[in-house]
Amino acid sequence: MAKTSAVEKNKRRRKLVASHASKRAALKAIIMNQSLPIEERFKATLKLAELPRDGSKTRIRNRCEVTGRPRAYYRKLRMSRIALRELGNLGKVPGVVKSSW
Repeated sequence: MAKTSAVEKNKRRRKLVASHASKRAALKAIIMNQSLPIEERFKATLKLAELPRDGSKTRIRNRCEVTGRPRAYYRKLRMSRIALRELGNLGKVPGVVKSSW
């Protein structure tokens, strides 16, 4: 079995999250509904636990769209500080100007 990069793993997780999102939301709604009997809520908890762990939205790591770097990520621009600096210096990011004083 070949090793996969963290970037590829993250892409696979995004697909899995998208496919399981509605099922997870429905089960969580049942679990949180206090008016339902405890047995029914417990069954929903077990069903939720059977779903793949990578199907949870919290397993997704924000990564730079340019380099794949996981740290120093700007959400608004979807890139890391290093890629932002390089592209900003080249004038390829709209609204970003290299400062000089």
